[in-house]
Amino acid sequence: GRSVRSFQSNLHSPHYSKHHTQATHHMLDQKYIGQAKCMLQKVGSWNFDIFLFERLSNGNSLVDLTFHLFSEYGLIKLFRLDLLKLRRFLVIVQEAYHSENPYHNALHAADVTQAMYCYLQEPQLSESLTSCDILLGLLAAATHDLDHPGVNQTFLINTNHYLASLYQNTSVLENHHWKSAVSLLRESGLLSHFPSEDRQCLETRLGSLILATDISRQNEYLSEFRTRLDRAELHMNNSQDRHFILQMALKCADICNPCRPWHLCKLWSHKVTEEFFNQGDIERRLNLDVSILCDRNSNSVAKIQIGFISFVVEPLFVEWARFSDTPLSHVMLGHMTSNKFNWTHLPQKDLRGTTQNNDSQWALKYILFL
Repeated sequence: GRSVRSFQSNLHSPHYSKHHTQATHHMLDQKYIGQAKCMLQKVGSWNFDIFLFERLSNGNSLVDLTFHLFSEYGLIKLFRLDLLKLRRFLVIVQEAYHSENPYHNALHAADVTQAMYCYLQEPQLSESLTSCDILLGLLAAATHDLDHPGVNQTFLINTNHYLASLYQNTSVLENHHWKSAVSLLRESGLLSHFPSEDRQCLETRLGSLILATDISRQNEYLSEFRTRLDRAELHMNNSQDRHFILQMALKCADICNPCRPWHLCKLWSHKVTEEFFNQGDIERRLNLDVSILCDRNSNSVAKIQIGFISFVVEPLFVEWARFSDTPLSHVMLGHMTSNKFNWTHLPQKDLRGTTQNNDSQWALKYILFL
């Protein structure tokens, strides 16, 4: 609060000596660490401000938040995890994200992990998930976009990127995130004390969760979810059904930005649009066709968000609320509706070309682009 601001203003005043700065830094670090710990007590709140937590944790939100959740669930003791190995694993995970990406960076991973925790706490899940399910859910959330290059699959295919040929143009990014996660798990030795069969099973299930975040397969997962809900075929005492719900929970966590309070939703929207537009600029320089959402001359943050909410977010969260009819689901749908209203009612200059949003072809392109 105020003391931090006054410290910063003192820092820039001419009479502020270097010696004084060093003496105060330690006190300030302690204060920030205290505030970060205080924030973690509310880590299950849907209003959790990950941007503030990132500042208070000195850029270590993914490490500190995930470590806290592992402790909170007693996973460290239960799976006999070595504390140093766990910390080292989380640090190398955080460092494997590209901090220069405006959106797909370690902060997004921390935000998804926090959302995943909120979903794991929901009655339908908390009453039935095993410790192994929880371990997997948190690991998948923390690593789901590992080493993301800041461009989408279509770009990798169009530029003949080695990853596109390695994964034969199929779920290119998600396969890479999964394999990177497995590689870091092995490098850290975090699970080296597990029997090899258990370790392989965990790595495979981790892959299945991360691959579910491929948004080009959104309709496939959504229609399966809808069908199973219609037929009341989801039984949380069945391990395969629980795994499917973990996949859906991770999908929700990955794209939940429009369901957050407006100030958070707005920040994320600007970041993801900046990343899209950066890709468009590269495509232009390479004389490639500029991808549908990446052209800064014909798009706006508002237009992209209205399409995203209408065609991707809303259909998923409506089904999630059918499965988990809780206060949190109602809060998320409420934010989503008011955020869509806010984007729609921004000044006209921010809404270039929104009329296209009714075009089902545009919706299809939108899904394919993502």
